[in-house]
Amino acid sequence: MPVGPARMPLMDHLGELRRRLTIIVVSVLVTAVIVYEATPALIDLLMDPLRSSLPPDFQLTIFSVLGGFTIRFKVAMFFGTIIASPIIIWEVMAFFLPALKPNEQRWVVPTVAAMVVLFVLGMVFCYFVATPAAIGWMVEQSADFAAVIGDAEDYLNIIMLLEIGFGIAFQLPLVIFYLSILHIVPYATFRAQWRYVYVGLMVLSAVVTPDASPVTMVLMFAALIGLYEVALAVARYVIAARDGKEALKWSREDYEEHELDKDDDED
Repeated sequence: MPVGPARMPLMDHLGELRRRLTIIVVSVLVTAVIVYEATPALIDLLMDPLRSSLPPDFQLTIFSVLGGFTIRFKVAMFFGTIIASPIIIWEVMAFFLPALKPNEQRWVVPTVAAMVVLFVLGMVFCYFVATPAAIGWMVEQSADFAAVIGDAEDYLNIIMLLEIGFGIAFQLPLVIFYLSILHIVPYATFRAQWRYVYVGLMVLSAVVTPDASPVTMVLMFAALIGLYEVALAVARYVIAARDGKEALKWSREDYEEHELDKDDDED
């Protein structure tokens, strides 16, 4: 897919943005139409990890005439977005690619691949760990005084929102990695201010998770801490290997000055 030139008039930038948004929307819609007929099997797939947490006689229930179509449409759009996610991520990255320096552009393809992998990893973690634990906990809260009715739209909305929330939240390592290696935020600052970062991650976990269960918040918080530490470890290795250990304390100004000195030496 082509990448636009770095310098363009404002209207051309808007035209480029419209073109890429059109590609994203069409990709999602086409994929959703293709998977629509398979939505009953996909709904069963979404519910599968919850079976052990629900009553034996539990079954999904629809309370409106249009409920079936609405649910199938949402599920088709959900899976259409997942399947088209590589295209979505690439189109977003390609829009900003011309603004990057040549030595920064080489990171784009690995970044797109890493974003897709992390998004899938977040959804897998949610599917096998977070969703069963959260739904099980919420069902237990009413087990002693009420029967749980399987409102299909309610259950599937929670599951899909959790999946998307975890997929997006698992992009955190890339944000931390690039803020560090580009010295927008010095690595030493991330390392020294870890207490504040952890509090921020706890707030993020509470905001991103769409349900009222503390289980999902705790699981996301634990996962984000692990991803944060891994991202910092990788960033430390890259910075030290590229610029030396003293660069771990560099600000963006220090980094740009270093790059200018390096270019002067090469000339």
